[in-house]
Amino acid sequence: MSGIRVALVDDQALVRTGFATIIDAQADLEVVGECGDGQAAVDLARRLRPDVVVMDVRMPLLDGVEATRRLAGPGVADPVKVLVVTTFNLDEYVYEALRAGASGFLLKDAPPAQLLHGIRTVASGAALLAPEVTRRLVGRYAARIRPPDEGAGDAGLTPRELEVLRLIADGRSNSEIAAALVLSQETVKTYVSRILTKLDLRDRVQAVVYAYRRGLVR
Repeated sequence: MSGIRVALVDDQALVRTGFATIIDAQADLEVVGECGDGQAAVDLARRLRPDVVVMDVRMPLLDGVEATRRLAGPGVADPVKVLVVTTFNLDEYVYEALRAGASGFLLKDAPPAQLLHGIRTVASGAALLAPEVTRRLVGRYAARIRPPDEGAGDAGLTPRELEVLRLIADGRSNSEIAAALVLSQETVKTYVSRILTKLDLRDRVQAVVYAYRRGLVR
């Protein structure tokens, strides 16, 4: 069985080398390509179709936000999964990268085990956004970035679905939501699926961003 194919994008060669050493040491992971700017990242990812692109934010020629949008943003027919990794833990660019379609976010100073976990999580189709990132990053910047015409709105969600969405936006896991609302985890999964379908969102990260931008959570 083939492993998870990873592309590394960072303008610092030393960072790429360090990540590659950690990733290639894993039996189920393989670095299939690397580059140092966003434009090269778009070309590389379209050519190699990796399972996950580990993407820096601030780079020359094309930054990681725009590269992510071109690979995973709205309207992309066959999106690539992007894991944003940056030195900035309260960076407006990271928020924008999540809006642009990134499936997760990690800091460069995170332990190697977190990087590996993040790659595997995103490759599996799940979203990676820890509660502390939700509250400190998305919550803080959404209030500043939210355009005037994107005020409160629930897109036809039921009261219970709104409750679930607010808990998702608070960074709660399905098991935590189930405990808070006294529901089974299967019922919570059904609610999450309905919410994503009604709002035409791909994953929980997009649901978090939606909730903050619509003023459903503060």
